Amino acid sequence: GHAVRAGYMYSAMADVAALTGNRDYRETLDALWEDVVSGKLYLTGGIGARRHHESFGDPYELPNASAYNETCAAIANMFWNHRMFLLHGESKYMDVFERTLYNGFLSGVGMSGDRFFYPNPLATDGQTDFNQGRKERAPWFDCSCCPVNIVRFVPSLSGYIYAQKDDSIYVNLYIGGEAEIDLPATPVTLSQETDYPWDGKVVLTLNPDKEAAFTLKLRIPGWAAGKPVPNNLYSYEDENVAAIAIEVNGEAIDYSTENGYAILERSWKNGDRVEIDFPMPIRRVHAHPNVEADQGRVALERGPIVYCAEGVDNQGHVENLVLGCDVNLLAERQPDLLNGVTVLSGSVEAWVNDNSSPDGMDEIPFMAIPYYAWNHRGPCEMAVWLPENKNVAVIPE
Repeated sequence: GHAVRAGYMYSAMADVAALTGNRDYRETLDALWEDVVSGKLYLTGGIGARRHHESFGDPYELPNASAYNETCAAIANMFWNHRMFLLHGESKYMDVFERTLYNGFLSGVGMSGDRFFYPNPLATDGQTDFNQGRKERAPWFDCSCCPVNIVRFVPSLSGYIYAQKDDSIYVNLYIGGEAEIDLPATPVTLSQETDYPWDGKVVLTLNPDKEAAFTLKLRIPGWAAGKPVPNNLYSYEDENVAAIAIEVNGEAIDYSTENGYAILERSWKNGDRVEIDFPMPIRRVHAHPNVEADQGRVALERGPIVYCAEGVDNQGHVENLVLGCDVNLLAERQPDLLNGVTVLSGSVEAWVNDNSSPDGMDEIPFMAIPYYAWNHRGPCEMAVWLPENKNVAVIPE
């Protein structure tokens, strides 16, 4: 069915289930959610594979160049997952929310704030008019649901960062700012300082009106726990997980986890500081073997950010690149590129057509940028899923 309308309806069903305790709704929602995350969710958090009817496809039907992934569907997916979190209190729903926020949603609006994508494909040849008759973001559409939906969602983002239940504060998103939260024991002012999603260091300062005991629940992002998505639709090539350090007032603490959250239960006083450090290695991602479009290919992530390669950074082409398992990439902050991004760079093998190499392959510089930032330097080739071996890569024309 229509992915956007489905997301809206499932959001409403979750509200009804939460308010009434309707078990049938809850069980149906759980089954629907599992169906999406196990075979119909793009790595970017986008949903709705088919242009026809703007709909979901079959399980594992996740084409890249023809991916529809309407921007409104990304927003609907965030609405739904936030409500599923409110219904169940589990971090996996906010993991999907975050993945969608920084990737499948954010790509839908240009950095100038006045250009938009209707669909959000994961690959393009730079020649196809995929965006309602355009190769680039457009200022408006005949059916302009996406631009106004973005304008509706962005000002509401602060409402998704925290949640409160009884004497617990849930920290769901790591975004700098300040919030006031009323707990039964005392009002609390909570501030966050961080350069997330580029850096995994987060500092939270708690200022309760009076010293009081309550629980701080810090979401451990799925990507930091070795799982790009809650199911096995995508997996990291290197499954090793670095330890996540948490300090309170400068002292390392031991903590337990529950439903994907680090649990900090104690008596808090004015000025208490909590510091978290999420390691952000570059991760290679593989898709489930049933996703035919991504076989023989690899995607790149760092933190919650999904990366893509654009021809403008890679000698004009991307489908000729070979990102073998021995490729060494470095993360580098480039403050003057695309309003400031962290890029991934190194050297890769690539098919060439200039007779410079006897076997048709040469080593060339490689760079990947955050997926959300693509298509800001003119139409060109782009891909999220890049060839992992030369049999999948193609010789450029």
